[in-house]
Amino acid sequence: MRRLTTHNGLDLPCIGLGTWPMTGTECTHAVRQALELGYRHIDTATAYDNESAVGQALRDSDVPREQIHLTTKVWWDRLEPKAMRQSLEDSLRALGTDQVDLFHIHWPGKDWDLARSIETLVALRDEGKARSIGVANFPLGLLRQVIETLGAPLSAIQVEYHVLLDQQPLLDYARSHDLLLTAYTPLARGQAAQQPVIQSIARKHGVLPSQVALQWLLDQDGVAVIPKASSRENQLANLAALEVRLDDEDRALIAGLPKDQRVVSPDFAPDWNS
Repeated sequence: MRRLTTHNGLDLPCIGLGTWPMTGTECTHAVRQALELGYRHIDTATAYDNESAVGQALRDSDVPREQIHLTTKVWWDRLEPKAMRQSLEDSLRALGTDQVDLFHIHWPGKDWDLARSIETLVALRDEGKARSIGVANFPLGLLRQVIETLGAPLSAIQVEYHVLLDQQPLLDYARSHDLLLTAYTPLARGQAAQQPVIQSIARKHGVLPSQVALQWLLDQDGVAVIPKASSRENQLANLAALEVRLDDEDRALIAGLPKDQRVVSPDFAPDWNS
């Protein structure tokens, strides 16, 4: 599988397994099965309440830990330095590992000391608790502040991104600063595959609509995808999206779809235009 890398050491497979909202034995089975099928990139978070289940799958698997890219995240209400440290310690214990490959701030905080949180994030990387660090759900203005004002050595940003939501300004900025962009909810919770345009392109190529939507993202430099899938059939189908070849006509049709359909925007979300 194609891997994405940054100059400061992040190295991850372009397709990963998203684990939200799976928990318990369902999550353990899905992760273990994904590893058997060839996945080597697993995405979890404290807020998903499934790190222990992911950790169990890692222990059950024959795949060596060093071959698996593991991402986790700290929730927005635990961004004070001591709480962030404890959050990562709890995550490492639950996952059964002494280091994660990528550690994100999951959402911007409310009335928080941004500089202290970022300082702690960097310190956790420097101490070896995380190989690389990043942020999730940060709008462009806040990401710019973290990179340019605070000078944080981020390696990645994770945001909602799919055929119905434009993230080009954020992607351009990420590329210019050697950040990888991980697209979560890459199928827009099923909405992408329901688009007649996507269905037409899929028929043309003899593939699934979901594979068209994933390949549109994978075609873009520096973009990884983490679709959630629990069944063997869906996990294999998502991997096979790499074999789809879109042409300029396909891309032009997809460009014509509405690009303002955000499906994840909780009440604590930031101002997306800030």
